[in-house]
Amino acid sequence: MPSQWKYGTKGCVSSYRLQSAKNDPRNNVNGDGKRSSKMYGKVIFSIGFLLLLVFSYSIFIGTVDFRSYFFPRHPLSPAGPRSACATGPPLKVYMYELPRRFHVGMMDHKSKIDDGAPVTAENLPLWPKNSGIKKQHSVEYWLMASLLYEGGGEEREVVRVLNPERADAFFVPFFSSLSFNTHGHNMTDPETEKDRQLQVDVIEFLSQSKHWQRSGGRDHVIPMTHPNAFRFLRQQLNASILIVADFGRYPKSMSTLWKDVVAPYVHVVDFFTDDEISDPFESRTTLLFFRGGMVRKDEGKVRAELAKILAGYDDVHFEQSTPTPRTIKMSTQGMRSSKFCLHPAGDTPSSCRLFDAIAIQPGYIVDQLRQFSKERWVKMWRQLKNISHHFEFQYPPKKEDAVDMLWRQVKHKLPSVQLSVHRSGRLKVPDWWQRTR
Repeated sequence: MPSQWKYGTKGCVSSYRLQSAKNDPRNNVNGDGKRSSKMYGKVIFSIGFLLLLVFSYSIFIGTVDFRSYFFPRHPLSPAGPRSACATGPPLKVYMYELPRRFHVGMMDHKSKIDDGAPVTAENLPLWPKNSGIKKQHSVEYWLMASLLYEGGGEEREVVRVLNPERADAFFVPFFSSLSFNTHGHNMTDPETEKDRQLQVDVIEFLSQSKHWQRSGGRDHVIPMTHPNAFRFLRQQLNASILIVADFGRYPKSMSTLWKDVVAPYVHVVDFFTDDEISDPFESRTTLLFFRGGMVRKDEGKVRAELAKILAGYDDVHFEQSTPTPRTIKMSTQGMRSSKFCLHPAGDTPSSCRLFDAIAIQPGYIVDQLRQFSKERWVKMWRQLKNISHHFEFQYPPKKEDAVDMLWRQVKHKLPSVQLSVHRSGRLKVPDWWQRTR
């Protein structure tokens, strides 16, 4: 067979295959291929548009704050954290009218005021001076007092509204921490039944409220700063905005930073107003100070170990004590004359690994503190002074004090809370496999 023929045959076969490939619909680039490309382009465009829409909506409702990523601010800077900036109009809060036995009635059992008499700014009792350790859990009292206060103008973070339909949030004035400290502190005696019954009554009252029913309690603010506050029925309030001190005794299924607000403890010692001295570092002759109970976490093993390794230092004061008006006064004087105050783990939070790691090294704490230069200490001292007003609970409330900042945080929680309320109210259509045939 001539070679030319072979070449031509191969050429014909190759041409046939090429022509067949062009006619194959699977390789139709000029037809269906272009339509497929257009379809993919539309899908990508739709996804991009949807993502842009979600991001824009998140910024609009306040759940995304891109400014904090591009304009960070140090939390201890003189200007304060970003949350210290103005946040628009005040939060409108409706406070339920509960009988006095649920709140201020527990502060003075000898009061002759009728249990049903409303609490006003004029008859609000002052927080007792000699209440001892109960004061650290009194956030509930200061929140209620701030709603009774009628001054402050537009600079306030919160105002009370008497019409619930105008409210952004609802405050439940039940002093659950004081109830535990008053009725259920021993947790086993018959007196604790009063604490449980008050909780039952509050739940029943809220369940009958149309405002609670409308939102499922999501827009209701309930203080629970004591770790044992509302301990019998707290799970029934899990949807609400809880004001807590920490999450140490809460299960993982309850209480989260997504909706709840962490409040600082109300300090038991008096506020130090005369702290403007020429040399604060040298005037504090004690290096490290601690006065408090010894039996806390893990039967007190951390504090007992600290007592051993801190013994024998002339400028270290470590003493076991119980909270009484006299010992609180002594603690006040001790803290004001010390450069550092020891803060070991108490009843909460639950982990004490950090303190265990420090305690196993004798001399470690004192050596580290002695390495602090005067300049570094004074800088830290001034930074603390710049933010100390954020931790003050007082009446009348002042701009950007502790109560003001708490209400500001509640306002920051509301967009996501309101979104959750809207989601729960949507029409729920069953999936196709759940429909009856």
